[in-house]
Amino acid sequence: MTTAKRDTYTPETLLSVAVQVFNERGYDGTSMEHLSKAAGISKSSIYHHVAGKEELLRRAVSRALDELFTVLAEPGAIRGRAVERVEYVTRRTVEVLVAELPYVTLLLRVRGNTRTERWALERRREFDHQVAELLKAAAAEGDLRADVDIRLATRLLFGMVNSLVEWYRPHPGTTPDQLADAVVSMALDGLRTVR
Repeated sequence: MTTAKRDTYTPETLLSVAVQVFNERGYDGTSMEHLSKAAGISKSSIYHHVAGKEELLRRAVSRALDELFTVLAEPGAIRGRAVERVEYVTRRTVEVLVAELPYVTLLLRVRGNTRTERWALERRREFDHQVAELLKAAAAEGDLRADVDIRLATRLLFGMVNSLVEWYRPHPGTTPDQLADAVVSMALDGLRTVR
């Protein structure tokens, strides 16, 4: 990574640089020296804003998690038939992933080696559990196939969504809405009951 020289920086720009370095080197492979070089500032300047790299990690994964949990509280996720809510949550999750790609990428790469990583993994499990409950409700309402294991369906659905961090890059011709439409169609068409 090239060194970015900054005359001024903010906690937000510092966080952005840290996320980029964590994604390139891995959290465990990143030192404060790597972060200071990438930001073009001294280590002491970084410590002026944060206690250390784990605080940067917590801020970064919190940003991704907060966005995901916000989706679950939106009207489209809490009103209507469960299958419509599943579709809404799936669509919005894709949109969050696209909008916050570096932050969600980092979130999906944590392995539980630190207290922050374990906390993030627990929050991800909580999110998955809430989505599984929506899928279960949609099956109970008769809109999703009853012969599909809900835990498996949840894992496959979010396996598809989460895989976007590995290959998706914004480019002309494909909008986030088109991407969300494709994911919703491919994922849910196989789960819906035929009426």
